[in-house]
Amino acid sequence: MTPIFRRLESEVRSYCRSFPAVFDSAHGSRIRTRDGKEYIDFFAGAGALNYGHNHPHLKSALLEWIERDGITHSLDLMTVAKEKFLQAFQEAVLFPRTLDHRVMFTGPTGTNAVEAALKTARKATGRSSIVAFTNGFHGMTLGALAVTGNRYNRNAAGVPLTNVSRVPYDGYNGAGPRQSLELLEVLLEDNSSGMPRPAGILLETVQAEGGVNPCSIEWLQGVAALAEHHSIPLIVDDIQVGCGRTGPFFSFEEAGIVPDIVCLSKSLSGYGLPFAVVLIRPELDQWQPGEHNGTFRGHNPAFVTATAALDFWRTNEFRGGIDERSQIVTERFDRIADASGAVDRRGRGMIQAIEWADPETAGRVSEAAFERGLIVETAGAKGQVIKFLGALNIPLDDLNGGLDILEESVEMVTTPRLRTASA
Repeated sequence: MTPIFRRLESEVRSYCRSFPAVFDSAHGSRIRTRDGKEYIDFFAGAGALNYGHNHPHLKSALLEWIERDGITHSLDLMTVAKEKFLQAFQEAVLFPRTLDHRVMFTGPTGTNAVEAALKTARKATGRSSIVAFTNGFHGMTLGALAVTGNRYNRNAAGVPLTNVSRVPYDGYNGAGPRQSLELLEVLLEDNSSGMPRPAGILLETVQAEGGVNPCSIEWLQGVAALAEHHSIPLIVDDIQVGCGRTGPFFSFEEAGIVPDIVCLSKSLSGYGLPFAVVLIRPELDQWQPGEHNGTFRGHNPAFVTATAALDFWRTNEFRGGIDERSQIVTERFDRIADASGAVDRRGRGMIQAIEWADPETAGRVSEAAFERGLIVETAGAKGQVIKFLGALNIPLDDLNGGLDILEESVEMVTTPRLRTASA
């Protein structure tokens, strides 16, 4: 790390400690340092680059907008860029799924979307408590942090994090979906359970930062049914696993449910530009003008690239490419997990993970992979999981090449340990 970063940047910096290089340019699924070293990217900006770096279709639209002096900043004013985004989102996403949700433009990040979603549910119901789940991660601002499970992140708040009822996620501590659902049902229906009547139930269909924990279709449908039965708004945080990460545009589609509120961010702009929205059923949209606002709700360059990205979702061709790549990753991860003595391999679509019993193994694998030219991060409460998060359209040569590097790195890290264990 160069002296300027050590001297001036806060100690809170994180990813640069795992990937200690000064990066300069990127295209597709390749990222280069200023010294010219090239890396295959299985990180994709923590899921903000589902279409890769500097996709030409998105870049062309952005450059054209900037070149003609298209407005950059507009608060919540009506602009051509916002109008085109809303039209494209309606045509490519909402109408094909028969969704009638309103679009709320929040601050530009995922945690802003979660804060707005929580406030929406609380305002519409007049209640304050939120049901959240073990291992969930929803952001770093105080409201979002309150519904986040990780103790390390929560401890940094410095104040009590309240108005949340925490219940086990599907598979937590080995419990099956029926056990978790039955417990939630009892807590909601038993007047002596101590659980306040919730303003909302918030969940991720795949807990990405929590360790890539996918819930079952049965569990997701069960939670949705309980929410509907008790007239509790269901909030799906689709910030990291939406926009095609699991295959369909929304991660909840395969369960056939329709959440009351949906949070989107990360890859919504498609280009890594900050952009977040909350989708709200019309009956829950009880806001008064300006009651929730923010200076950077009108990031027009993000509207432009998001509109261009939605072109990929107008046909089934792009989805077919996701499915093809997902199958490749799943098969290779199965092989790597079996050969390395991993305790689990899990995930959905283009978010996959391998977990080892020794929580330090994943970190060593990530470090070994970086030395060989691959960027891949860790996840989970103890960093015990290696997480694949490559671009949805990653070239097959880069995908297979990166998987080769990952497999070599896992073998290098785990083989001595396996030999020791067998001896």
